[in-house]
Amino acid sequence: MRFDRSLELLLVHCQGELGHVLVDGAPEVPGATMLDKMNHINNVDDSLRRFVTFEPRANVAMSVNLLVAPTRDDADAGFIVLQADRAHPMSGSNCICVVTALLESGHVPMTEPETTVRLDTPAGLIVARARCESGRCVGVSLDNVPSFAELLDHDINTPAWGRIKIDVAFGGVYYALVDANQIGLKIEPRNARALAEAGIELKRLVGELVKVAHPTLPGLAEIAYVMFREMEPDGAIRTCTTLRPGRVDRSPCGTGSSANLAALYARGVVSVGDIRTSRSIIGGEFKAEVIGETEVGGRKAILPRITGRGYVYGRSQLRLSEDDPFVAGFALSDTWGPQVDLLR
Repeated sequence: MRFDRSLELLLVHCQGELGHVLVDGAPEVPGATMLDKMNHINNVDDSLRRFVTFEPRANVAMSVNLLVAPTRDDADAGFIVLQADRAHPMSGSNCICVVTALLESGHVPMTEPETTVRLDTPAGLIVARARCESGRCVGVSLDNVPSFAELLDHDINTPAWGRIKIDVAFGGVYYALVDANQIGLKIEPRNARALAEAGIELKRLVGELVKVAHPTLPGLAEIAYVMFREMEPDGAIRTCTTLRPGRVDRSPCGTGSSANLAALYARGVVSVGDIRTSRSIIGGEFKAEVIGETEVGGRKAILPRITGRGYVYGRSQLRLSEDDPFVAGFALSDTWGPQVDLLR
């Protein structure tokens, strides 16, 4: 079978979270920087995002990472995270998927036992160090962008749970960080639907009550996700990031773990050299380390390092055809949840 036009994807997951990588066939996205390109997708033309993240070609529990040529000389590749609600500037699990796909497919030459990959993202330059064995990428450490806390123990009033406290922090995107016990739920698989719906409702409330704007990155001016957290007996932090229209991250969430690490730093709980384990709702783990201190727009910030592993498990070819009746995609509440209209 011959396709006149098609998109080529590598199918990848990181600790169970799908982060497919679009390696070939995508149209060029206008913009002088990666941030410009992301803003173009979000504000001018979202047709590619909808094509690859909605049914019938996708499902609710996945992202697609658009590979693009870097806009800076010190990067090996660039990428933008495409999700059902919008394009996002950075994601730790997706970054690990991208590094794994680039190396195992040969798009970036692999050197054993370690290969350094520099990625241009809308949030800034990400330096990744991949452990490589027998042609496989067996671990990735990401030096994430500077991360900082905006608010600690900020009170908000909620109709469903009364007054609760949240932290707001940046770890590549902005997060509202919420201790799960405040909404009466444990972070465990049987509570995934309840956590997802609570997270989407809290995102709506927080978006109305708390305004953010990154001091140096124009366009990053919303709280992207709510991440629930709870302490484990062994000292690990159980995490559950919630995403529109109503699902939970299967991975421990790299940018969320960076944001939480920044909140811990702001409280004086961690310092340079400290490592925390982030554990997902299904038991996957990342290591989150403070490797340095810096400043962003007058705010004290940390340099976080996130370590995890991705797995390439297949390939996919998507035909581009003008007579496809669902080129713009669709989403239904039976699987996407009752908040599906938020995507429109």
